[in-house]
Amino acid sequence: MTTNIVWHKHEVNKASRAESLGQTPRVLWLTGFSGSGKSTLSNLLEKKFQEQGKHTYLLDGDNVRHGLCGDLGFSDKDRVENIRRVSEVAKLFVDSGVIVLTAFISPFQVDRDYCRNLLEDGEFVEVFVDTPLDVCEQRDPKGLYKKARAGEIKDFTGISSTYEAPENPEIHLTYQDEAAEQTAERLYTMLEEKGLV
Repeated sequence: MTTNIVWHKHEVNKASRAESLGQTPRVLWLTGFSGSGKSTLSNLLEKKFQEQGKHTYLLDGDNVRHGLCGDLGFSDKDRVENIRRVSEVAKLFVDSGVIVLTAFISPFQVDRDYCRNLLEDGEFVEVFVDTPLDVCEQRDPKGLYKKARAGEIKDFTGISSTYEAPENPEIHLTYQDEAAEQTAERLYTMLEEKGLV
């Protein structure tokens, strides 16, 4: 832990940044199995926000592992550190006044709660993309389930590693048979009904 540091308070703050952007910053945290549709849905949702003039940033699981988390593997310990880093980045974006969308398996509730606890009440919105494991495995867009079943990938969520489904997410979104565009519209409506957009 770093010592001998003091937080420097600046005059421009989250409230003034959010006011200048004309929006309420928050984190929309999409969690679910690999292949559940998190990345696809968050991409479609961000496009909808952009059409409305909202300022957003999308943090995607695979993308951050090309840089920020490129030194991490998929052990439980590395997964925890991955989500810790992403949570801290998400907090910075919220402080900048931006609406943050995330697409991470984030299999452990304690790690999702870590991000929630970094933020103020109402700034963290847990979205459980509830797609059955067998459907995710049928989709297998990256061929990862096939590799996991063949023993080529260790610590694969849902196969050889645990996924803790959210118990009380703000949004519980089932996604199985309908088109991604329809599901994204349904997600947006659910957020709207709860006053989260």
